[in-house]
Amino acid sequence: MKEDAKLRKVVLYDALKKAVLTLERRPGSDLDEVRLSEEFSLSRTPLREVLRQLAGEGYVELRENRGARISEMNHTSLRDFFLAAPMVYGAILRLAARNARSGQIADLKTVQETFKEALRKGSGTDRALANNRFHEITGEMADNIYLLPSFKRLLIDHARIGMTFYRPQDTQMVENLSAASEQHDAIITAIETGDEAAAEQLATDHWNLSRNQIEIFVMPSRLDIPLGSLSHKTHI
Repeated sequence: MKEDAKLRKVVLYDALKKAVLTLERRPGSDLDEVRLSEEFSLSRTPLREVLRQLAGEGYVELRENRGARISEMNHTSLRDFFLAAPMVYGAILRLAARNARSGQIADLKTVQETFKEALRKGSGTDRALANNRFHEITGEMADNIYLLPSFKRLLIDHARIGMTFYRPQDTQMVENLSAASEQHDAIITAIETGDEAAAEQLATDHWNLSRNQIEIFVMPSRLDIPLGSLSHKTHI
């Protein structure tokens, strides 16, 4: 029975994480803990353990006497994201090139193949999750207790911003996805060869690819679009 409960906690964790990254659950929306307990057959204690883990990673917020909600995403966090992302991404990839282990490199290559397959099949959710996992692994490679929490938090909003603003019918955006995949391959090579300078430069190039496309949709004239409001037809 304990093993069953442990498995249900993992299932809940994965389900909520996916729901946050893909905007299935909107930023700032409340979580119905009673419904979650019933849906995943978990009592309050293990449910709260999962929510605390997700809160520590930035997916949800725990509010005293008000329950849990999905972490907010607003124009202030968007500004902070743009300021912090290039610095953190560069440091992460430099350290990844320095510290990566062979097993992690193999995992990164496997996830990259999953990402490429998702590009071919055209599933927005699959692409977003594979891309997120690719970068999560680079954070694990970096192995820095100070950088990793910030990097994981950035990845959450990177996914959500992309899900909000991406237009699959936009030719330039489709081309950018192909370029991103090529950059992933180059990142793997830089990490595998231990080329820290190349890895850091690729972090800048990769960030610029995302930033330039996102900025098209977040200039002042476009800020009437609520963050997270386009999840039914967009992806990162």
